[in-house]
Amino acid sequence: MERLPEKLAATQRLLQIMDDLRSQCPWDKEQTYESLRTLTIEEVYELADAITSKNHELIKKELGDVLLHIVFYSKIGEEDKKFDFADVINSLCEKLIYRHPHIYGTVDVEDAREVERNWEQLKLKEKDGNTGVLSGVPNGLPAVIKANRIQDKARGVGFDWEHKDQVWDKVTEELNELKVEIAKGDHDNMEAEFGDLFFSIINAARLHGINPENALERTNLKFIKRFNYLEERTIKQGRSLKSMNLAEMDVLWEEAKKLK
Repeated sequence: MERLPEKLAATQRLLQIMDDLRSQCPWDKEQTYESLRTLTIEEVYELADAITSKNHELIKKELGDVLLHIVFYSKIGEEDKKFDFADVINSLCEKLIYRHPHIYGTVDVEDAREVERNWEQLKLKEKDGNTGVLSGVPNGLPAVIKANRIQDKARGVGFDWEHKDQVWDKVTEELNELKVEIAKGDHDNMEAEFGDLFFSIINAARLHGINPENALERTNLKFIKRFNYLEERTIKQGRSLKSMNLAEMDVLWEEAKKLK
């Protein structure tokens, strides 16, 4: 394994630094699982932003910040005599070995999809069948990511379209149902049908190998870039967006669309 001694030495150094901080730094001494929780969520989002930007130096930095939190929680667990960093790593290793019988056992698989199906089935066996297929989806996930994970897990036990193109009939069906409710003006039913439409579109993205969260964020960033151009050009002209009509804005928007 390339650079293994260096990796082991770096891990040992990090664990020693955490020991020092926990015993000597007033702020680090005060931290608990609960106080770190929201900071951990923030760090994961910062990592996600770095990945979206494709900035490898920033990805490296944000991975370090996330790793710090893992080491921090492990240190607290050690102090509570519940678990330590070695327990966290060993538990992960055992899980990975168990869930990859095609690598560490005698199971044969044809492709990545079969690996995913086996993974979900093995997860249920770990829980002795006492929890449902969807029980592992965190309640607090953002809605788009949550819908995608729900659909992935359902697929893992065979609940999926036989042919991916069938999903477009469902998208059309949901769109038509939404139009009916919009015509009626029933806001509650409109919201419900919008949800059904979003869910079916996310399903279509999944079936075609598109991560819907990444796709939407890509469009968000594209819109921000174009709108910022529109705003900057307007300011340079000594005008404000509020003083412009839509046709005038469209001229600048078309300019922005030509930018890479």
